Amino acid sequence: MGRNLIAILRGLEPDEAVAITEALVAAGITKIEVPLNSPRPFDSIARMIDACGDRAEIGAGTVLEVAQVERLAGMGARLVVSPNCDADVIRATVAAGMQSWPGVFTPTECFAALKAGATGLKLFPASLMGPGGVSAVKAVLPPSAPLYAVGGVAPDNFADWHAAGVSGFGLGSFLFKPGVSPDHVARAAEASVASYDALGGARAAG
Repeated sequence: MGRNLIAILRGLEPDEAVAITEALVAAGITKIEVPLNSPRPFDSIARMIDACGDRAEIGAGTVLEVAQVERLAGMGARLVVSPNCDADVIRATVAAGMQSWPGVFTPTECFAALKAGATGLKLFPASLMGPGGVSAVKAVLPPSAPLYAVGGVAPDNFADWHAAGVSGFGLGSFLFKPGVSPDHVARAAEASVASYDALGGARAAG
């Protein structure tokens, strides 16, 4: 569904969750996660699924435990994003029918995540590796493995990452910080979508 862009809403409050989600979906970003170190994250996710679950793939980030995966599955969440590569979390996510996006940085972690069944790879923190490092890692990965850059990416550098072999992006503070308005999120999302589409990336959306 939609573009290879994941919105990361760290610090989101439940009372603003639906308005922020509506702004993202209207702009064309339909993969959305709330990190579990946000205030009352499961409340936010439940409200977002109720309001927009038929139009967006909604789930959680910073998922570290199988018990969290099971709770998300029971809520109807559709994607699980982690900062690390935990084979148990990946397998539980896939078994529950959800997308699994584990955090990876080294080739060893990349292959371990794929072996466990990950939907795709979340390169984090991408800013430390840089596009040159991505090109080197991408050369040894299966060509079909989706690789999203997260951390230090923004619309003005999408082209550099795309040229290195990145197929998608996770956007955090560029899109959302605690206290920003839905209008701010909408403008940032529109800029992100325009930059992504300019790469021809929408044709590769999953």
